[in-house]
Amino acid sequence: MSTRSAAAFRSDLQRASGSLGIAIVRRGDASVLADLRQVGCLKARFPRPAGWFEAVSLNSSGGVAGGDRLDIALTLGPGARACIASQAAERFYRSRPADPPARLRTEIALAAGAAAEWLPQEAILFDGAALDRRLSVDLAPGSAFLGVESLVFGRTAMGERIGALRLADTIRVRRGGRLILHDAIRLDGDAASALARPAIARGGGAVATLIHIAPDAADRLAALRDAWQGTAAEAAASAWDGMLLGRIVAADGAFLRAAVLAGLAALRDGRPLPRVWQC
Repeated sequence: MSTRSAAAFRSDLQRASGSLGIAIVRRGDASVLADLRQVGCLKARFPRPAGWFEAVSLNSSGGVAGGDRLDIALTLGPGARACIASQAAERFYRSRPADPPARLRTEIALAAGAAAEWLPQEAILFDGAALDRRLSVDLAPGSAFLGVESLVFGRTAMGERIGALRLADTIRVRRGGRLILHDAIRLDGDAASALARPAIARGGGAVATLIHIAPDAADRLAALRDAWQGTAAEAAASAWDGMLLGRIVAADGAFLRAAVLAGLAALRDGRPLPRVWQC
């Protein structure tokens, strides 16, 4: 292969693309699948637990690299209840400096009286990764939402250190059309130096945000704080205006996961987590 053709081949890398659309409605006492759209590398599987409808998303591309595009849209009708989890932690691999970031978009819409849980497992960022991730939640009055987004900066057990990183991670929540939460994380450059700063992660290698929105969200604040006592992570939470927001910083992904599990146990009324979280 000539030098020219080799360069052309490298500049035309294959990109993964996938979209997943799930609509869930209430029929009698059950929440059931009303519509499913699967395109490209994103798929869904549907275990049959008692109670809430459960969906598990999976990315058949085997990881995410620069330029990949993944889109998920979840719609819940009046009174529907659903829990959506990911099959496993997602890995975000090194991108070339000229590559666009991987683009992930999740949109969740809840009708009146609906309740949704968005429980993806950790996003593991490799050195040189480039990610633009956005979670948008639109709640009708009287609906409820519980969600978690986690970021793990390298695999510390393997001695990995994150250097260059391009990260834009945004959570937007609207209730009744009014924006009630806009939460953004942006890192561009030497991630290790940024994470070492006391106001960012104080040397931690993994972070998570936990969101619970419901009429009784404030009533659960004490239970959540108690659940985090004794975990090997730094965690705190506050509640206002029907919303509870928790933050976790941990040394690595294992300690972060333990704190996330403790927090979810305090907010899910004793219901077991999806089995993919227990593997």
